[in-house]
Amino acid sequence: MKKFNFRKVLDGLAAASPVGSSGGGSGSGAGGGSVHPGGTAGAAGTPREEIQETLTSDYFQICKTVRHGFPYLPTALAFDPVQKILAIGTRTGAIRILGRPGVDCYCQHESGAAVLQLQFLINEGALVSACADDALHLWNLRQKRPAILHSLKFNRERITYCHLPFQSKWLYVGTERGNTHIVNIESFILSGYVIMWNKAIELSTKTHPGPVVHLSDSPRDEGKLLIGYENGTIVFWDLRSKRADLRAYYDEAIHSVAWHHEGKQFMCSHSDGSLTLWNLKSPNRPFQTTIPHGKVQRDGKKPESCKPILKVEYKTCKNSEPFVIFSGGLSYDKPCRRPSLTIMHGKAITVLEMDHPIVDFLTLCETPYPNEFQEPYAVVVLLEKDLIVVDLTQSNFPIFENPYPIDIHESPVTCTEYFADCPPDLIPVLYSVGAKHKKQGYSNKEWPISGGAWNLGAQTYPEIIITGHADGSVKFWDASAITLQMLYKLKTSKVFEKQKVGEGKATAEIVEEDPFAVQMMYWCPESRIFCVAGVSAYVIVYRFSKHEVNTEIASLEVRLQCEVEDIITPEPETNPPFPDASSQLPSLKSLSGSTNTVACEGTMKDSIPCLSVKARPVRMPPGYQADLVIQLVWVDGEPPQQITSLAVNSAYGLVAFGNCNGLAVVDFMQKTVLLSMGTLDLYGSSDPYQRQPRSPRKSRQFAADHVNGHCTSPTSQSCGSGKRLSSADVSRANRRGPGRPPFRKAQSAACMEISLPVTTEENRENSFSRSRSSSVSSIDRDSKEAITALYFMESFARKNDSAVSSCLWVGTGLGMVIILSLNLPASDDLRQSEPVMVSPSGTVLTLKGAVLTFACLDCMGTLTHRPYEVWRDPHSADDGDKTRKRKLVMHSPSSSQDMGDHQFAVICSEKQAKVFSLPSQTCLYVHNITETSFLLRADVVTLCNSVCLACFCANGHIMTLSLPSLRPLLDINYLPVTDMRIARTFCFTNEGQALYLSSPTEIQRLTYSQEMCDNLQDMLGDLFTPVETPEAQNRGFLKGLFGGSGQAFDREELFGEATAGKASRSLAQHIPGSGGIEGVRGAAGGVIGDLTRARIALDERGQKLGELDERTASMMASAEAFSKHAHEVMLKYKDKKWYQF
Repeated sequence: MKKFNFRKVLDGLAAASPVGSSGGGSGSGAGGGSVHPGGTAGAAGTPREEIQETLTSDYFQICKTVRHGFPYLPTALAFDPVQKILAIGTRTGAIRILGRPGVDCYCQHESGAAVLQLQFLINEGALVSACADDALHLWNLRQKRPAILHSLKFNRERITYCHLPFQSKWLYVGTERGNTHIVNIESFILSGYVIMWNKAIELSTKTHPGPVVHLSDSPRDEGKLLIGYENGTIVFWDLRSKRADLRAYYDEAIHSVAWHHEGKQFMCSHSDGSLTLWNLKSPNRPFQTTIPHGKVQRDGKKPESCKPILKVEYKTCKNSEPFVIFSGGLSYDKPCRRPSLTIMHGKAITVLEMDHPIVDFLTLCETPYPNEFQEPYAVVVLLEKDLIVVDLTQSNFPIFENPYPIDIHESPVTCTEYFADCPPDLIPVLYSVGAKHKKQGYSNKEWPISGGAWNLGAQTYPEIIITGHADGSVKFWDASAITLQMLYKLKTSKVFEKQKVGEGKATAEIVEEDPFAVQMMYWCPESRIFCVAGVSAYVIVYRFSKHEVNTEIASLEVRLQCEVEDIITPEPETNPPFPDASSQLPSLKSLSGSTNTVACEGTMKDSIPCLSVKARPVRMPPGYQADLVIQLVWVDGEPPQQITSLAVNSAYGLVAFGNCNGLAVVDFMQKTVLLSMGTLDLYGSSDPYQRQPRSPRKSRQFAADHVNGHCTSPTSQSCGSGKRLSSADVSRANRRGPGRPPFRKAQSAACMEISLPVTTEENRENSFSRSRSSSVSSIDRDSKEAITALYFMESFARKNDSAVSSCLWVGTGLGMVIILSLNLPASDDLRQSEPVMVSPSGTVLTLKGAVLTFACLDCMGTLTHRPYEVWRDPHSADDGDKTRKRKLVMHSPSSSQDMGDHQFAVICSEKQAKVFSLPSQTCLYVHNITETSFLLRADVVTLCNSVCLACFCANGHIMTLSLPSLRPLLDINYLPVTDMRIARTFCFTNEGQALYLSSPTEIQRLTYSQEMCDNLQDMLGDLFTPVETPEAQNRGFLKGLFGGSGQAFDREELFGEATAGKASRSLAQHIPGSGGIEGVRGAAGGVIGDLTRARIALDERGQKLGELDERTASMMASAEAFSKHAHEVMLKYKDKKWYQF
């Protein structure tokens, strides 16, 4: 533990840096004397205490914890009927394994190749995956983080279909060439036994049968293999005699095959929407052909063909008709029909329409044995963007209520916030108001995917994730103990009138698509005040109430549109400053859809908001209720610019927000606008650049999206190149005129442009770049400053103040920090009537790059909590008088009553971090975080009862710095920012946690805490639990005698090396896996690892031998009992004649 003496540090700084140093590499970074009042080191108010910093680099380590949401771009589905776990493969090479709620595991193939097919080794704790790069992988699921044990890469043939019989160690692999290979699952070595396509078909056949589309062994006889070829050929292959028992042909392509459990019939689905039923005794033609959705022709002809039936399942029941379930097969004459799953049960046909295309489906049955009555009870349907389970035990086929958080992407996620260690009463309160909106009509049965085991673990502090969405909805999630469950959904669009399509009147909307998209959120968990900034330049303040209320929504309109002329051509005029919206030309990327160039014939739009707030009383259910809507308005035909920063303080009763034009401060208690000012006016005489205002210009309006050629959705995979505007582009844009101003959309707090590397040829050269420079030298090009960070706190507003006062810290896109003084009424009784005064304090601090975040430490180095009002229900029934006193908490509970004679202000920009001592305003520490890149996110967080600064850089680095000394504690190149989505959604929170949107449908959580990395194994769920495989039903004497010879089939003898020989080495390459047994992580490579593996193998073998011993003993006991009874019967009838019986 290292001690830091501030006095020595300051003495060193005073000796090394003259007043007015530019703060280059490691100087004080205080800027010029005129810019930074009190920039001299060693001034009055220098801290005298020594602060012990407890955090060291040993406290930090990065690892992914869990992934929530729906698997992105799913391709394959598998289910273990004994373990009751489900696996989903994706186009990106990921596998998600789901069990009971809390059991959710994410695995990734290193190759990133799409998963074609998944096969569980039923009740063995293993999974086989077949990928598009023609590799087979065996995953070990007997550990909390599954790993690949073996891989087999086919070199000369492409894999098309796999089949693993129940309780078999031989995997059948069909290929594109029509051949069938056999792989030993234990050793992952190819058998020499091959079924060549030319041997399987008749010699007289002149055409290739096509790829293998189906493989399955007969339920009646495991020695017979059914092979389906794409062109309609079906071969029933005798594995022992190595010849075809029978061949069947159909003139339509086959998509899937399903057996009747007795093994005498099978059903095929075809490309013309037909189902054919075949009998093994008469394979010349199908004995039944149906086109379930085909129209019956009047003249008795064959029904007209339909869309292909992509998959069929044929499941029998002991006490009712069999189920035939298939996807596709709809009639061509209904092009608008949604994707459907058809369930045929006896004569009843039920069509279940889906919201998304069907990827795959599986019927869940009571038995894992294929030769028994299947007794289906549910169907799992994997859609492109959803997972549905249908209850087959009820005649109306209801769906099960899904316990997984797979609807994160119900509307695209546009922003996220993460709160760890929040007040414990919040989760039950949010759940209680959210539970009232639950849908009805679900199945009353238990969720059938119930495998695995999960316990709460040691981590018990409450966590809440908030997601904002493109449709204006906001979802609150319980994220405690690495799970995710939705608590409450808020629809922010309900405060606005719906724009009726085709009304004919001119609209003031500035975004055509998703006008209610949530852009920023601010939540105070203690006071339960919630604030949302929308893409259409509005802010909504919400209060939480447990009571329903019917009231009108208060609204305010703010005029915030300013313009400034460049320094090069100053034109001082007497007009008030109105800088236009064109400051950082292409530096803002699209948030949620296309721009709307509003046609504006006739009058010019002025002083009108983009959306209309409902004027009538609105019924608000319990939960978050809109208290105030603040809208920016059009000014002189120019649309309002999007909001780039947002802050609320419940103790002060104020909300502040800014954009690239300026800052607005609103009193949401009195519903009044306190301040609406251009950024330059905030400086007063302290503007370091002495820019001069100019009259409004009506011709300069730029749209980054328009220049880039297209707009990007918040969840789109590819991002357009972020081009800079050339002078020619500027002149062309200037000629656009005031009538059709395209709208620019801000995506990050720093108003930055990010050009992302994508795979298309024209964008391949792109990397992260800035469209604006944040250095002082670029001020002639950038005369406008966006407000990028806001922070309310009790602080020293001016140099050498003797006491703290209420302040608003304002950070800008040019690295300037302006402190505003807030003059609140002295008594809380006067708060509703006395006006609040907001005025610039004259204090200006500087950093390099756009300011991202602020924090305040007390004199002991402890994080000071923002002042807040303790929550009270605004509509409480027992609250007769509205004048009851507010309970305010003005200082951090952890600090002393007296804040001391000084405090530390922590300010982080996209380039550097600084710690100032207040009230002396001395820069104690500066750390240049990055020179070549820039930060996307920075947060001051608590960890292990201490505090640090966590940063995420555009080059993929995650860093932490100690506070207040800004020592680097962690710097790992961890996450390449390949998508704007990551940049927009990444956020840190307390206790070493962070998250980001890894795909449009999934949230990835990670930790940067060593302690949590160490405890992660205890928190994760177990995928495999010891379950006894159900015993096969007693087949009966006659069935055993005449029901085929399936039991005598020995695959080992047939496919083993001794009989079949070795496969060609060039055909497939065996690759040993990296992951095996959990307990031998440290010694996996050495002799100890081998010994440990051998011991575990012996233990497992001993366990199996013990079970075998018990079974043998019970069989011997039953045999003795049978012998005894037989002997007694023999003695009884020994001396009797036949006629005496």
